Amino acid sequence: MPNVKIYVDDALYPDCRERLSNALGPIRDMLCRDLRVDAPACQFAVIPVCAMPDLPRVNVEMQIMPKSERSREVVLAVCTHLRRMVQAATDTHVAIRVMALDPETYIALK
Repeated sequence: MPNVKIYVDDALYPDCRERLSNALGPIRDMLCRDLRVDAPACQFAVIPVCAMPDLPRVNVEMQIMPKSERSREVVLAVCTHLRRMVQAATDTHVAIRVMALDPETYIALK
């Protein structure tokens, strides 16, 4: 279950909104394939924010459940691919952060 939040500088957002929206499907396809999850497990949010001028204008935070097949190398490769895809859609530098959820305490009602 990747829970993906894409924070975009609100000054940049109008120019990349359509491209980013069009990229969400291919991003989901890549995450489902590489993290071995079904599409209904995914959650996406694109959020315009007031970004600081000396920090990346686009930040992606992704939360995933840990699994044995999701080694550090696999997750790093997913992050690299995700970064390239979001950078192509926003035409700017993108920071990626991934956090593993605690399966013992995580609860989801859908």
